[in-house]
Amino acid sequence: QVQLVESGGGLVQPGGSLRLSCAASGNILRITVLGWYRQAPGKQRELVATISSVGRTNYAESVKGRFTISRDNDKNTVYLQMNMLKPEDTAVYSCNVVLLGGSSYWGQGTQVTVSS
Repeated sequence: QVQLVESGGGLVQPGGSLRLSCAASGNILRITVLGWYRQAPGKQRELVATISSVGRTNYAESVKGRFTISRDNDKNTVYLQMNMLKPEDTAVYSCNVVLLGGSSYWGQGTQVTVSS
């Protein structure tokens, strides 16, 4: 079992920045991939970014060059730095971890709203 606690969402103006955090606890030694996903109203959940146990990253085309995913293994935390935010980035952002063996866990989600 892995527990995930997200923080850092909120309301920001277009062009602004936010940093999301996701702290993991529990069976963290088996974590392989950490990721952020988002779901906007009326849309399916989509991948935003992932980072592997060796630091390899993957981004959705829509956020490349604006968002950066990173992980602090000492703090068991994954971050999503979001810059140059756009209204279309508005969504509930959720943290996900995948363990050795394929089990997947989700955080509760945090709302990000980009609006003037």
